[in-house]
Amino acid sequence: MTPCLASFADATHYAHYVFKTFTQNTQGQISFEEFLAALSTVSRGTTQEKLQWIFGLYDVNNDGLITKAEMVDVVSAIYEMMGRSTEPQVEETSAKEHVEKIFHLIDRNQDGAITLEELAEWVSRDETIVQSLSMMDTVLYTRRERGAVGAHPLSRPSLSRP
Repeated sequence: MTPCLASFADATHYAHYVFKTFTQNTQGQISFEEFLAALSTVSRGTTQEKLQWIFGLYDVNNDGLITKAEMVDVVSAIYEMMGRSTEPQVEETSAKEHVEKIFHLIDRNQDGAITLEELAEWVSRDETIVQSLSMMDTVLYTRRERGAVGAHPLSRPSLSRP
């Protein structure tokens, strides 16, 4: 029997970085309004708003720059969340190698930091990424009432429909 991915995965660190993008307060809490605003940006925002949110995820210290160290921290958290049973196998050095490749592509002036402008310029050169950002959509899964005729156990209404 093969062990399940969840037994090897840990989303704790990644959740910390995502939570940080939702709120700037220091009480460790997020209001419902802040949550909805972030969800709206990620799911229905403009390409520029989505890029700003993504940039904020990686700009851990909020100084307007993404350093290699910041990106390694976030990418490592993503790899932790994926677990060890990925193909190809995630190694200890995978995050650092991945970040080196990304910086080679995005850091045009090779100053060791990525600005929002460099990120936007890189994204604009790749139609696949632009399309991916424009197609980002959040779908809420809701349980239908038990016994409803023809109801599937899960329905997937779009946020844009009531």
